[in-house]
Amino acid sequence: MWNFFKEYIPYYKNYKKQIAFALVGMILVSISASAIAYIIKPVLDKIFIEKNSSLLYTLPFGIIIIYFAKGLGRYLQTYYVTYIGEDIVRQIRNNLLNHILNFDIDFFKRTHSGELVSRIINDINRIQNAISHELASFIRDILMAFALLGVVIYQNPKLAFFAIVILPLVVYPIKIIAKKLKKLSHSAQEKTADLNTQLNEIFNNIETIKAYNAKDFEYKKFDSENRNFFKINLKTIKTQALLNPILELLSASVATVVIIVGGKEVIDGSMSVGAFFSFMTALFMMTEPIKRASNTYSYLQNAIAANDRLKEIFNLKPKITSGDIKLKKIDTIEFKNAVLKYGDIYALKNINYTASQNKIVGLVGDSGGGKSSFISLIMRFYDASNGNILINGIDIKEYDLRSLLDKIAYIPQNVHIFNDTIAANIAYGKKTDEKKIKEALKKANLLNYVESLKEGIYTKLQEAGSNLSGGQKQRIAIARALYTNPGILILDEATSALDNKSEAVIMQTIHNLKNMHIFIIAHRLKTVENADEILVFKNGKIVCQGNKEHLLKNCEEFKKLYN
Repeated sequence: MWNFFKEYIPYYKNYKKQIAFALVGMILVSISASAIAYIIKPVLDKIFIEKNSSLLYTLPFGIIIIYFAKGLGRYLQTYYVTYIGEDIVRQIRNNLLNHILNFDIDFFKRTHSGELVSRIINDINRIQNAISHELASFIRDILMAFALLGVVIYQNPKLAFFAIVILPLVVYPIKIIAKKLKKLSHSAQEKTADLNTQLNEIFNNIETIKAYNAKDFEYKKFDSENRNFFKINLKTIKTQALLNPILELLSASVATVVIIVGGKEVIDGSMSVGAFFSFMTALFMMTEPIKRASNTYSYLQNAIAANDRLKEIFNLKPKITSGDIKLKKIDTIEFKNAVLKYGDIYALKNINYTASQNKIVGLVGDSGGGKSSFISLIMRFYDASNGNILINGIDIKEYDLRSLLDKIAYIPQNVHIFNDTIAANIAYGKKTDEKKIKEALKKANLLNYVESLKEGIYTKLQEAGSNLSGGQKQRIAIARALYTNPGILILDEATSALDNKSEAVIMQTIHNLKNMHIFIIAHRLKTVENADEILVFKNGKIVCQGNKEHLLKNCEEFKKLYN
């Protein structure tokens, strides 16, 4: 457990004032609890047995002061501990997301989004309770137990010895149960991630589920996972529930011994009734924080298991690393014997190609031919397995990754629309400029439609752009790309959802763009027939290159595609 909290010490160092107030609160609660136990003796001996009337009117006010101090202590502890925990969790979530966003595209293709959401939300929530409330409760209960132990020893050291001898027996069952709980908690968190994954798939593919009448199929799959989750949680509850009966039995054993030995001392006259009841009150009060601390220790296993899962992510490092050279302008892009492998499968084989300024390049070929892989190397979604990609004669790996991507605008076939305004979607990640937004919308042949909306460019788009047609979504994506004035513009089937007239207008806009490299992946050859150069891909190789007329005369593969 100490190793777990040691990892969070750097965070706690920033909250010295809050920790001081929280500790003051814990100390007040602990001292108040021991004072409540101690005051039993004068109440019984002085007021009820010796009939001291002056104390009858003073001691009750002391009780009020003690409970006021206890309440104030709890308030200070609760507020400042919650503040610390919430703020640390905020930082951890930020750090984890920032770390994940640095990973390569390959990581996101291999890892389901539901799994990542579970780590960022559910696992961190489990840690939040540990580093704030559970830790504070554990410290407070230990302090309270020691304070009450002081009262116990002060009232009767002999009786205290009998009580303390039995207490170490608590440690062994706690250790066994905590070990089992950690294992169960790890399994529960994995099942939570599985449930998140399945729910994400259901909601992201709801149209397909409805179209194929697969509601019952998906429900049964989810029900099976949910039952497994239920079984693990039930095992966890059964294991946790064992702790209290064990602790209760040990407490009863202590009480039995104390009543026999202490009762004999009261009968013999060596101990007053008030002292005995003060001792018993302190002893019973002491067993409560010990039980709570034991339960807290077992609950902390949840957080330790969650922390192990987070470390799995934090220990991962991106394979694509940034260089130091800032890219200011793109003149040439050169592929030199570039090879790309996904595992044992070749996506590109010995690609040699040079693109110069002001050129529109079409990429065509059968699915799986290597078109998207070619683009992925330019964007450094992947690095070449062999060979080199050079920009302005310098290896692409030498460039600062952020400056490289700032010079590239990518329009995918599956357009991503964010749950924000049209303006925010177009200026995505950049400073908003109304004039530039409208210019980009005009070039994308969407300005008239947007201006017809009540709130214009500040119209809020629904999740995944569900209040737009497919063609409108693609125009938004095109406007987003044109807004940045990039050095490289990549269109990956970006006009496939447009009608012929709209596509012609967009392509005319693309052909009028200056001072940039333009790559267009297309299955409809009509989209790239006016390109300056067309690259024909097959089985990971460029089998032909040239303009349309040249390829129709000299390239059999292009002729097959064209026909």
